[in-house]
Amino acid sequence: MPTVVSKFLSKTEQTLNINRSTLSGALVAAALCAYTYKVALPLVLRRDPATNNNNNLVKKNVQVQNGLKPKSKLSKRQRLRNTIPALNLQFILQFIKLVRIMIPNLFCAEIGLLGGHTTFLFLRTFLSIYVANLEGAIVKYIVRKEPDNFIKQLMKWFAVAIPATFINSMIKYLESKIALSFRTRLVEHSYKLYFKNQSYYRVTVLDGRLDNCAQRLTDDIETVASTVAHLYGHITKPLFDILLMAIALANLVKSRNATSLITGPAIISGVVLISALILKLVSPRFGQLVAQEAEKKGYLRHVHSRIVSNAEEIAFYGGHKVEQSQLRSAFRILAQHLEHMFGVKLWFVMLEQFLMKYVWSGTGMIVVSLPILLATASRPEKPKPTNTLMNLPLLSEDTSVALGSAAVAEDSVSERTHYFTTAKNLLITGSNAVERLMSSYKDIVELAGHTARVANMFTVLEEASQGVYHKTMVEKKEKCGDFEIEFKGDQPVAKGQLILSTNNEIILKDVPIVTPNCDVVCPSLSLELKPGQHLLITGPNGCGKSSLFRILSGLWPIYGGELHSPKNSMFYIPQRPYMVIGNLRDQVIYPDTATDMINKQVTEEDLMKIMRLVHLEHIVERDTFHQVKDWTDILSGGEKQRMAIARLFYHKPKYALLDECTSAVSIDVESFIYQTAIDMGITLLTITHRPTLWKFHTHILQFDGAGSWKFDQLNASNRLSLKKEKEELLKKASTEDTVRRLNELNKLLGEDNN
Repeated sequence: MPTVVSKFLSKTEQTLNINRSTLSGALVAAALCAYTYKVALPLVLRRDPATNNNNNLVKKNVQVQNGLKPKSKLSKRQRLRNTIPALNLQFILQFIKLVRIMIPNLFCAEIGLLGGHTTFLFLRTFLSIYVANLEGAIVKYIVRKEPDNFIKQLMKWFAVAIPATFINSMIKYLESKIALSFRTRLVEHSYKLYFKNQSYYRVTVLDGRLDNCAQRLTDDIETVASTVAHLYGHITKPLFDILLMAIALANLVKSRNATSLITGPAIISGVVLISALILKLVSPRFGQLVAQEAEKKGYLRHVHSRIVSNAEEIAFYGGHKVEQSQLRSAFRILAQHLEHMFGVKLWFVMLEQFLMKYVWSGTGMIVVSLPILLATASRPEKPKPTNTLMNLPLLSEDTSVALGSAAVAEDSVSERTHYFTTAKNLLITGSNAVERLMSSYKDIVELAGHTARVANMFTVLEEASQGVYHKTMVEKKEKCGDFEIEFKGDQPVAKGQLILSTNNEIILKDVPIVTPNCDVVCPSLSLELKPGQHLLITGPNGCGKSSLFRILSGLWPIYGGELHSPKNSMFYIPQRPYMVIGNLRDQVIYPDTATDMINKQVTEEDLMKIMRLVHLEHIVERDTFHQVKDWTDILSGGEKQRMAIARLFYHKPKYALLDECTSAVSIDVESFIYQTAIDMGITLLTITHRPTLWKFHTHILQFDGAGSWKFDQLNASNRLSLKKEKEELLKKASTEDTVRRLNELNKLLGEDNN
């Protein structure tokens, strides 16, 4: 690269007949002007009242056109707060909340780890000062040409390397331990909230504030824990370095009999403060950028997971082109955001390096040279030893024998060399400490983005566990029958009551069936069901059959009326059963554990009897109860449904909510399963389209799909005759009479019109 630039300058010099130094100066001046324009323009626009007024006018016009109310004018304090990216009161409160989780009390293991980490950081600072003085002594003896003393100091150098490397390794080790400990605390707390009162379901279905909860539970928590652990050492160590380096430098300057000890620190402090102000003014909003990056990464991962979960359906449809375009679109959005971040960081890092590397280095050279240039005249031949904090030897105390006048000049050169080398190393260490402190500001701002996501997740999980939801929806206040959803702000209010039944009865009094999107499927439902009264639920698609099961199970809120239900007495079996990770025994006893099974005094022989009842004994003989496999892929659809029935027989609940749970099971096995469940004393609430199951039910709840319903006793023989009549009419030619009769039969049977 330098060769190319040199050739370019040579050709330009020959073509334009301009001196190379003049051309180089012009290029540097142009670069500085462009950089100044890049940095200063946003600041000028931010402070120009005319420009701000024009921008505000344009924003107001756009808002009015979109039907939005223009925002009120911000106060001076609010504008000042907005100039500090993400470092506000909200971030402080969120961070304190997370710290209380990571460090629950003063006697926890994390306090011990932080104390040990702090001790090693302090020891590392002392070693840095000792090594700086030792390096100065080595250079001094090289200048004096004293090999014996040089070898002696070099041996000290190698000796101090052993504890220094151990301390450095312990600092990194303890930082990793602290990060892991913090992460463990946050993960345990998040898992506790995630599974409290079925919050994992509520935040996904009933609440819309967490866009990608899985990423917050994994990546964001890990980032917060590791960043906090890193920042603790990244801030504590520089503070120790600055304090002790300042004392060591003061002692060192005093040993040179300098006239003033204030000039150097004043110059350094002024330069550092000015640099900090400049960086603060031009610092981008790194917290917001990092939060947006995490959100876009989470969306890309979400698209990938959807393809993995629905790979078979996508393959059947041949939808790879659509899925590929969605993946490319998600990645393109992420790539564009990263390019924007890189461009923002380019100018900021350039300015940061210019100030911290070159400006500070030049200032350090000035400060180091002041004690030599401004030192007083002669010093005593034998200066009295002074007690300093770091016990740094005075530069003229290197020998116990007074030097002769012929050696004074040579010794003064070596002493100045000793001083300059030691002071340079101390200043480098101190400047690195200040640089780490100032760069930690950027890390804190980036931490604010992840902190906001994690703290917001905890808040949403806590509110969801208490039944408080916030979901973006269209406000619906139109009546459906006599029922109307009450809204508080833009969120619906669940005014219904859940009462524990004492007689194991299920009673619904004017309970509406409302979806999470506030669609009123049925404005009011009232029925009373006692143990032994088996209920058949029928109706067209979308009439609220499965929604009723969700309300009975407590998954959906009750927006009105009263629901009397026995506690922990319902067991739901869907059409596609869930297979848990584990062995075959775990599939049968889920959600119990092996310990729960032992406490219930259930043996594997009992499980084998259950497997025979559902005709799955061949799987036990083939794989045994202790074989761990991917049962979702190994078992067929019918076997998985029978496995779910085996769970029902294991738990023996008072009520079973069966949602097309035997659609893949043969009719003879299905009838045997239903009769066995009735013999066990399990009351059945069934959604099915098979007429063969009607005889196992005593009552029927029939929805018409328009919000009305009918609850009555079930006459299976009469219903079967109506079903048979419908099948015969379907075989005949379509006439007005047959169509009218089919509509009547569909209404009586609660089925869709075919």
